[in-house]
Amino acid sequence: MIIKIIWIIISYLIGSIPWGLVIGKIFFNKDIRNYGSGNLGGTNAARVLGTPVGILVIALDATKALLMMILSHFLSPGIEQYVGLVVCFGHCFPIFAGFKGGKAVASAYGYFLGLSLFVTHEWLFTFIVPVLAFFVVLFISRMVSLSSMIGVSSAAICVFLFVDKNVGMLLIGLAIFIIYRHSANIKRIRNRTESKIGSKKK
Repeated sequence: MIIKIIWIIISYLIGSIPWGLVIGKIFFNKDIRNYGSGNLGGTNAARVLGTPVGILVIALDATKALLMMILSHFLSPGIEQYVGLVVCFGHCFPIFAGFKGGKAVASAYGYFLGLSLFVTHEWLFTFIVPVLAFFVVLFISRMVSLSSMIGVSSAAICVFLFVDKNVGMLLIGLAIFIIYRHSANIKRIRNRTESKIGSKKK
């Protein structure tokens, strides 16, 4: 029990590393919370610091979940699915950034990859379908927020129906949480004011 608690604490702390904030302050002398949407995720990092930096932040945020799942797999096998989930929580409520973080989309995709490798051992529905869903919706809508919500939801539904109901329930909870984190985006989508890739602000 103590070992599991230690893993949870470490996973939360790793998830709390706000890469968008760290990179922005160290290399650009900018706090990205003061620009764009104010979010610490990769999308706002791309908006404020440039697309290459945004991609780097997304990769680093995804790696947080995957890294903890790799470590737990070799040191405490059997808890991979839980430490990855805690990383996603830590990303949203980081102790190192006043508990105001991102929306856990990139971390969720790192989580899906870790699940494919160490838990479900199934790639199609656990990882490939969510990735394809994200990019197909992004191509059609040009809205990262909508693509993110549909992507993580597709993972939850597919894993629950076709792979593992227990893991699927965890992903359904994660999807609901991520959709909730996108509440403001949903309102803008309904009002047709949500930002789109390639659109210039007036």
